[in-house]
Amino acid sequence: MNYVSAENLSKSYGLKVLFKNITFHVNEGDKIAIVAKNGSGKSTLLKILMGKEIADGGDVVINKDIQVVLFDQEIDFDPKLSVDEFMMTLDSAPILALKKYHHALTSENPDDMETALAEMEIHKAWDLENEMEQILSQLKITDLKAKMGTLSGGQIKRIALAKLLTETRAEHRHTLLIMDEPTNHLDVEMVEWLENYLSKAKITLLLVTHDRYFLDAVCDKIWEMEDGNLYLHNGSYATYLENKMIREDNLNSTIDKAQNLYRKELEWMRRQPKARTTKSKSRQDDFYETEKIAKTDTRKQALELDFEMKRLGNKILELKDINKSFGEKVLFKDFSYQFQRGEKVGIVGKNGAGKSTLLNIIQGFEPKDSGEIETGETIKFGYFAQKGLQYKEDERVIDFIKEIGENFPLANGKTISASQFLRLFLFDDQTQYSPISKLSGGEKRRLHLMYILYQNPNFLIFDEPTNDLDLPTLTVLENFLQNFQGSLIIVSHDRYFMDRIVDHVLAFEGEGKIKEFVGNFSEYREHLKSEDKNSKPETPKVEKVENPKKVETPSITATQPTKKKLSFKEQRELETIEKEMPKLEEKRAEILEQLNNESDYDKISKLSSELETISEKLEEFEMRWLELQE
Repeated sequence: MNYVSAENLSKSYGLKVLFKNITFHVNEGDKIAIVAKNGSGKSTLLKILMGKEIADGGDVVINKDIQVVLFDQEIDFDPKLSVDEFMMTLDSAPILALKKYHHALTSENPDDMETALAEMEIHKAWDLENEMEQILSQLKITDLKAKMGTLSGGQIKRIALAKLLTETRAEHRHTLLIMDEPTNHLDVEMVEWLENYLSKAKITLLLVTHDRYFLDAVCDKIWEMEDGNLYLHNGSYATYLENKMIREDNLNSTIDKAQNLYRKELEWMRRQPKARTTKSKSRQDDFYETEKIAKTDTRKQALELDFEMKRLGNKILELKDINKSFGEKVLFKDFSYQFQRGEKVGIVGKNGAGKSTLLNIIQGFEPKDSGEIETGETIKFGYFAQKGLQYKEDERVIDFIKEIGENFPLANGKTISASQFLRLFLFDDQTQYSPISKLSGGEKRRLHLMYILYQNPNFLIFDEPTNDLDLPTLTVLENFLQNFQGSLIIVSHDRYFMDRIVDHVLAFEGEGKIKEFVGNFSEYREHLKSEDKNSKPETPKVEKVENPKKVETPSITATQPTKKKLSFKEQRELETIEKEMPKLEEKRAEILEQLNNESDYDKISKLSSELETISEKLEEFEMRWLELQE
């Protein structure tokens, strides 16, 4: 079933072209991730699909039988409502049936209960309340009577996520779920739960995320938005990177050829008289097209930094018996750690465990209860906090960076300009001379990061740096940090980012305990799993005895289920299903490929109907295969 079709879609703001003549289709069951640098039009495209923005040109057709649901960064709520009241504000038939049922429980009119029971049955709402509470529990929301106005921003985000997942479950209409950075404000356990939930759920999804492990686990298609174009990739994040590299290699080859031709044509242009023939006019037009290609700027891929950092002395940073509590809550107790030159430490733990507090204590922003901190004389901290960037409304990007200095020092004694440094972090010339107030939220976050790095610190402290940063910027930042010769502390829930950067982990385990682990984040998680496995009690074993007649058989053996053998007919059925399923999957893939390249609406409808039939048959086979396997 085709959900959305867009043909030759274009959108600009003034001189800035976000995208031009892009075409795409969303079909039932698609799970698509959108990858682009901030300011490329991701949010605008989502708003167009939601009907909140109008495209400058092109057509968008949204199937009248589907519902489009958005999980956005901005969340509207009444602060006086309790959590369970907020969850019940969903405008869907199953929720309305559940409300009527709760009302009927206190109503004296017997007809109310009869009506409510009938609607609960029609809309299959009996398990909805329990599922709602389970989702909230997985997202660490347990006090359902708490007022929304008393909760933190992260808690509100998680409740809004729970509401959205409940809405998707409650609606029996076809739903296109659009999610913009759903993993922000979630700890690792919550991210892994959501990852598992979305990967198994039979939903159609359009996703914007910076979490590459999450992206790979949930999505099977990637849309790349760059320079006004939309590139479609089938497969993993690694496949997308490979395709992008091939495209850029081809582009560089084309640019090299165009530059050679441009030099020859430029000589010809200079020799031509002012009056031109029709033939020379045509060649002149070709010249300008060649010039455009020859002057394509690919420097954003080529610039790398080997910068001159202030020398680190023998003493870096040492914490001795640090204690900190808030009331009865102990954040850390007698914590000691000595940071080494060039060490990259990742700090992990649940929200509220004290990670950000430790960063503030290290820099003297917050008092410790007791203990000592010794900081080397040559240490210059660079702190990238979660709070936003401070700037003057009319100040230009380039001027904001130049306040620190006109140039950035390199290790070879040379320098690069502020403009070149900005270009490294994907600010093109046009954006550099724009007011900061005109930047998107993600672009401001990127500028804040640049502002910290441009001050040339030798000890970086990052508190959730990946929130609201786009994937292209994250790649640049990761490359920068891998070559960084100073010391580094990172607090982050981004598993991919942590795996690429850190070599030590400090894990806040609660009740004041901080555990040191040598290795990256995934290795630490595997270590935790192996510890859990080893700590589980072993299955009781039946001791071998010489005379079994004198010993009663333990009850554990009596309760073990016996595996039922398949009948001849069931065995044949299983073999048939295993032969037919790959054929159906292949056919489904062919239809999806055809839909991606088809623009005729009648053909799209026919193919969508065929796809729906095959998907239903596949689902039946999968369920029956599972039954027979069990």
